[in-house]
Amino acid sequence: MSEKSVVVGVDGSEHSLRALAWALSAARRLGAPLVVAHVRSEALQLGAARIESIGEALDLSDSVLDGIRSWIGERIGERPEGPGEGGDEGGDGGVSVRYESLDGAVTDALLDLARSGRLLVVGSRGRGGFASLLLGSTGRALASAAPCPVVVVPHEARTVSLESGAEAGRVLVGLHPDETPDEVLDFAFEAARQRGVALEVVTAYRLPPSPVLLIGPPAPALQVPPPLPVDEVPELVRETARRQEERLRPFTSRFPEVEVMPSVVPADAAGRLVEGSRSAGLVVVGRHRRHRMESLLMGSVAHAVLHHAHCPVAVVPPAPSR
Repeated sequence: MSEKSVVVGVDGSEHSLRALAWALSAARRLGAPLVVAHVRSEALQLGAARIESIGEALDLSDSVLDGIRSWIGERIGERPEGPGEGGDEGGDGGVSVRYESLDGAVTDALLDLARSGRLLVVGSRGRGGFASLLLGSTGRALASAAPCPVVVVPHEARTVSLESGAEAGRVLVGLHPDETPDEVLDFAFEAARQRGVALEVVTAYRLPPSPVLLIGPPAPALQVPPPLPVDEVPELVRETARRQEERLRPFTSRFPEVEVMPSVVPADAAGRLVEGSRSAGLVVVGRHRRHRMESLLMGSVAHAVLHHAHCPVAVVPPAPSR
């Protein structure tokens, strides 16, 4: 498959099956091949290595991928062919499907496969994850480091719809006029165009400081500027809207068919995106450029949205630094 694929990581859990359903729909819509990847358990990898070390012929099937083949076959009427170059392939006349059984650490193996991918799709938690966690460690690590956009599909209790067409609702994107990379806006506009839905663009403006903060500062260095007069807040909103419109102008020219819904909100862009995700089909956020501390790659907005959104979230990396 020379064309860039939609890659989906599976482990047989219900969370990964929901990610697989979303990825299959996305591959159809994009006209892209689908790669279904499973990283074998450490126990199976170790057992296989021991058997191979004594020179025994080894042909262990991947039971998880066997089950996934059946699941896809029931869903799209696929009849997989026998093994071929690069893995087993099959299709439903519209989507070419390849299965990859991988070894190594889960995150490393999927990151390596994603280097040639168009999109990486994972569930919010894998098999064995704690029920109280909204986002597993694998999903967080992949969203922080993958070279392509990563879509994290939330589990059933938190998702509105797995549909990826117009029936799923609008696309939401968070925009900081000075910081959001063009790649994020390009992804969001393209996603809205493909689905035939509106794109809501959320930009937050900084609220004036509360007068309470000005009472008795412990040191001069901690003093804050005086709050803006109330009658200056509308001007701040207008200025934020102007900067938003200016930043969007090249994209609205390139995507004239996409209906844009500008939204300017006070302070909390993450809260607006999370609340809006209840009725949206996809939320798009950006990722910071490489940083020695992984926690700083995501940014506070992306981090909050990934942990609390009710619909799939796409985390888009910036272009590599030159």
